[in-house]
Order: sequence, then structure tokens, then C-alpha cells
Amino acid sequence: MPEWTREQQTERVRRRIRAAQDPDRYNYTPAKENNEYAKIDEYLRVAIYARVSTLRQTSSFELQQKYYEDLVKRYPKWTLYRIYSDEGKSGVTTQKRDGFNEMMKDAMDQKFDLIIVKSISRLARNVVVLLSTVRKLAEKKIGVLFESEAVFSLNDMSHLALTFQATVAEEESRIRSRSMEASLRMRLDHGLPLTPELLGFVKDEDGKLVSNPETANIPRLMFAMYLYGYSTQQIADTLTKLSRRTYLGNLKWTASGVARSLQNERYCGDVKTRKRYKVFAADVVKQKSFKNRGEKPQSYYIDEHEAIVSRDDFLAVQRIMHNAKYGGTSLLPELRVIPKGLLKGFVIVHPKWASFTKEDYLAACQSVDQDDEMEEYVIHAEPGSFDMRKFDRINIGMFEEQRVPAINLQKNEIKFNMSCIRGMACDNYVELLIHPVKKMIAVRPTTKDDRCAIQWTSGGKTNKEPRSISCKAYIETLFQLFDWKLDYKYKLYGCIYRDGKDAACVFTSTDVSVYISKEQILAAGIDVKGKFLSQSGKRIKGLARASGDHFGPEYYEAKSMREMVHQTREEWQTRIEGQLCSTGEKLRVTPYEELRAFIQQELGELFEEVQPE
Repeated sequence: MPEWTREQQTERVRRRIRAAQDPDRYNYTPAKENNEYAKIDEYLRVAIYARVSTLRQTSSFELQQKYYEDLVKRYPKWTLYRIYSDEGKSGVTTQKRDGFNEMMKDAMDQKFDLIIVKSISRLARNVVVLLSTVRKLAEKKIGVLFESEAVFSLNDMSHLALTFQATVAEEESRIRSRSMEASLRMRLDHGLPLTPELLGFVKDEDGKLVSNPETANIPRLMFAMYLYGYSTQQIADTLTKLSRRTYLGNLKWTASGVARSLQNERYCGDVKTRKRYKVFAADVVKQKSFKNRGEKPQSYYIDEHEAIVSRDDFLAVQRIMHNAKYGGTSLLPELRVIPKGLLKGFVIVHPKWASFTKEDYLAACQSVDQDDEMEEYVIHAEPGSFDMRKFDRINIGMFEEQRVPAINLQKNEIKFNMSCIRGMACDNYVELLIHPVKKMIAVRPTTKDDRCAIQWTSGGKTNKEPRSISCKAYIETLFQLFDWKLDYKYKLYGCIYRDGKDAACVFTSTDVSVYISKEQILAAGIDVKGKFLSQSGKRIKGLARASGDHFGPEYYEAKSMREMVHQTREEWQTRIEGQLCSTGEKLRVTPYEELRAFIQQELGELFEEVQPE
């Protein structure tokens, strides 16, 4: 016998409850009437409110409604106005309880005289919500009959009972939440992850997710379309046109819903636990759920169940979605590294890709430059010359910033000074490069068509101005490479190397100033005595030590760097293109033509209507 769907199971329960009883086989004897809380001898328009907190409580939900329909029919002077209901909704707040809110709106319009509800916890599991609701209804002379507690809200003696019972219901909700949290922790600690049902899956006899032949192609289509180049909004619009149903049975799809599905690791067979956690509060209303960013332990189970999409396709989608936040649209680019010349080992920074890690940049650099330190330099000493080995060279830019090329870096933007822009004498676009081992930054001219181009100036040839450059995609990784703090502002000083038309400006992290706010200095407990140069606005400027007690490069090291200007043109090669460098294991993404064929098969005539962006 095939497994019944949730809709079929729900309909079976409803048919059983709604089935008429055979009067010859059923007798009902009512209890003696307790008239202390409800007036049965008056004409009353009666509303019923029913609520269950989960969608799996179909039987309880239907029984509540059927029971109170029959209850109203027993009293000749009562007429049923309407049944209001909320299925799968929490009783802690009223924000998402459409049935409750509609009932309150009708109550304010005095469309009925009495509300019957099974118990106090069905109306609200929060003292404040319950008492304020009862008070609003009382102002309209509408009573609430809580049958299980035998409490009628318009009775003068009901307030104390309501307060006590509501407090118990609220505490019960809190205890239940804590119990569920403890149960979840025990399951995860013993390798038993929760795998809730998901669109495209059903559960087998062991509770494992297996693909559902009837719906598995919906998530497959979402992943294929996104890899092909469609946006989440285009995917949502297409699924709506195809009349495909969401997991909850809705025909209307949203871009956010598609995005959540594309980020769900269960589609590639894995399970990540504790994605969110709850913070408990004295007031239940203030209890909130937060995304788990390390506050709670997490587990990740690989190949926990059958996959619907390949892991490589899933990982590719995650990279694209992550970088889409910064405007990146190309599919899975790889880092490019300069293989030789002045900029050997420098990695080109893609301004709109954030997926590359500190380790990726280091691996790219070391693929062509195995030297972990600056190349050794030879000291040629002549009789009578000074031994400068214990001296450091400090860039004059630290004191006269307008005269030396410089770059400012902070978590929201980077910006070059006019000295750098005038010295480079190039157009408005440059490439940004970093050497993660030597901790150096460089820029070189490029064109607008270069996919790694950044616009560093605005204006024409005669009136160029420095331009703030957004760096959110990569700045955190760059700060990690340089061992910097993301909340501080840094300024590096550089030197322009030129040979004919070729030019590059190289900034070293041994020439760096740091700007820290007074509040940050006090919070960090830093001893400021003798360590700061000046104050700039709200920040204090200081020298950031590269290593040990050195300020700037050693004298002979700096001398060897200046001598790079005298390299031959063959050695120079500042315009050499970067070579592709694979970062980590290469993803085997479904081929483009295969994606296209599957999408075309699923979309049919709609394939021509929705084009990739």
C-alpha cells in the first residue's frame, strides 16, 4: 500500500470526525447544567475559537471544532455565528494568528456576544496577552467561556482564576520549550539528528529522508536554474507559473523561499543541526529565536540520507549565492596569481567575490612563489662605511602624508591618496593585488572591461579625484592575512615603480600607520605613552609594528627594495597576466548543456519566456 500524503491523512481524520452517528447505536446524557458562568436562557450569538500549535494535531483540531458545534446546538437560544481557528500556531503571541486577529476585529464590531474556547492555554499562553484580550472583550460586554477551567470572563470572581491559570499556562510553555531543548541536545550528542520533512523527500520506515518521485524534481529544478544563471525571483515566478506547490501546499512562490531551499544542505544528503536557538526570558513574549553563529554547539552529518542534488552542485550554489550579495555574477571563478616579474606571487583580488579564504590566497601565492620570506640581500661594505644593520627605515609618509603614495583601509572602504593617483598617471581603473606571504599590496593599471577592475578615481584626465572603493566582499580576509583588527583603520605607504609605460605601486605592511578611536584605546587598556604620532579627527594615529620592535623594514632590506627600479624590462613585466590557480578540490558542477536540457524539459514552453539575467 503506497504511503499516504499529509493531505490524505488529514482528510481521513476529518471524514471520521464529521461522520454522522447512528442514533440507534448512540446515547448521550448531558450533565446537570452549571449556570454560574454562561446564560443559556438568553439569546446569544456564539463564536468558537480553536487552536493547535502544530500541524500534526489534526485530530485534536477537528475534534475541538466538531465538539463546540454540537455544544451550541444543544441550547435553543444560542446560534453559532462562526468558528475561528489557527492551526499550527503558537499561543505565546498573536502576531501570526490570523484567526484570532480576525475574531478580535469582529468582536470590536460586536458581531457576537460570547466566545467559547476549550481552555485558557488555547486562547493564550501569556498572562499579558490573555488579560488584555479579556479586558478588551469585556469593554464590548463580550464574555469568554473557558470550558476546561469552568471560568466565565464576565463573572466578578473570574479575574484571580484567569490570572492564576494563565500564569500556569505560560510557565508550562516555558518548561516545554526547555524540555524540548534538552531532548534535542541528548539526541544530537548521541548522533541522532532531527530530519524534519522537506519538499522533495518522504521518510522511510527508519525515519530517513528518501527522495519522493512526485516532488523531487522541484528542488532539482531550482538548483539547475540557479546554476544556469536564473535569479531566485525568476525561479519563484517560474514555479508559480508552473503551478508547482510549496511544501506547505501554496501555489505562490517567493524569492526568499527559493533562497532558503537553495541553502538547505539536506538536499545534498547532509544534515546541519542547531541552525537556530532560543533565548529564554522571564516574559515569554520576549523569548526570541536567533541564528546560531557559534553561541550553541553544532553538528554536521555528511551523507546522512539520500541526496537529491550532487554535493558539488550544492557547494557551487552556495558560493554563487554568497558572492551575489556583493554583485558577483560569474560562475565559480578561480584566483589568479602573477607567476613572474616584479609582482611574482601577488594574487589578483576579485572585487565581488567573497568565497576565497585566507588559506586560498596563501595557496595561490605559494603555487608560484615558495619563498616565505623576502629574498636574501647581499650587503656590500666599503672601508669607512657605516654599519646600518640595526637601523630601520621609516617612510617619510608617516609624517608628511601628502608627499608619499598611500592607501587607507577599513572595514567598509579603501581609498588611495592623490600622491598615488598622480604618480601612477593612469586611467580610472586599476587592479588590486596582494602578496599574502610578504604582506604587501599592489595596484597596477587596467581597463574597465577587466573583470577584476576597481574604479579608484572619478573625473577626467585633468580633474581626477580619489574615489571610495567598496571592499566588503574581501576586506575581512585581507585583514586576516595581515593580522589586523577589523575595527581599526590602517594606512600603508608605498613606492611607485615605473619602466616606460609599465607601472605598479607597491605598499608594504612594514610601512603602516594605525588609527584607533579613543574609546577603543580605553576599552583595550592600551598604554598610550610614547606610542602615538598625532590625532586625526576622532581617531589617534599610531605606528603598527610589523614584527618584534621594528618600525618599518630594516635599512638594507629597504635599500634592496628601492633597487628593484633598476631591473631589466624582461625582469619587470608588471603587465603580465595572472595564471589561474585552483583553490581546494575542483568542483565537478553539472555541465551547462545538461543543465539546459533538464530545465527545458521541466519548463516546456516557458523556457523561452524566462531568460537568465
